[in-house]
Amino acid sequence: MLEPRTAVIFDLDGTLLDTIDDLADSMNHVLLENALPAHPVDAYFHFIGNGMAKLVERALPESIRSNSEQVARFTEAFRIAYDARWNRKSKPYPGIPEVLDSLVAAGIPMAICSNKPDPFTQKCVAELLPRWKFDCVLGQSDAFPRKPDPSSTLHITTTLGIAPAETWFIGDSGVDMQTASAAGAKAVGVLWGFRSDSELRENGASHIVTTPAELRELLSV
Repeated sequence: MLEPRTAVIFDLDGTLLDTIDDLADSMNHVLLENALPAHPVDAYFHFIGNGMAKLVERALPESIRSNSEQVARFTEAFRIAYDARWNRKSKPYPGIPEVLDSLVAAGIPMAICSNKPDPFTQKCVAELLPRWKFDCVLGQSDAFPRKPDPSSTLHITTTLGIAPAETWFIGDSGVDMQTASAAGAKAVGVLWGFRSDSELRENGASHIVTTPAELRELLSV
């Protein structure tokens, strides 16, 4: 069983929630509305992970990416499009409810740390994960730098009163693994999300799991 002074911090997109279709649909809507080429959904696996503005920048044609004013304009357009579409197809990954139920039953504190803008993070958690109590939910805001800066993660561990070394940080990207390593937490990479095994290992994953059932086994819940 997990030690009593253990906590689990989850990334959101690609870890707890499958949000890729709503993200892709929103950005493609903006691109097509501006007579720019859209991308297949799979391309967005590599666009996300570093915040909304970076997603937009990566999705834009190379000729536009260097224009900061244009990137800012398209980012605001994406924000509006996503606000209308964020909950059309997004849902928890199969097996995630069982993981969360097991952690609750074991009395393990849970938190979420995401690079998704905080208003969208709060909406997603409230509507798509309403059954579970998270002790802290942080999306990207001016309060902390974006991951992989460890500040938001360390704020969570301080709030929970649990040492980073006793905390499991679970995510699907190299950014998440870098965040965990920088904070001194245990870095767990999941393969049902948006990034590859090699990316997770190269960025410091101490454990790799392929299914939520394997995650429950790793956490002994």
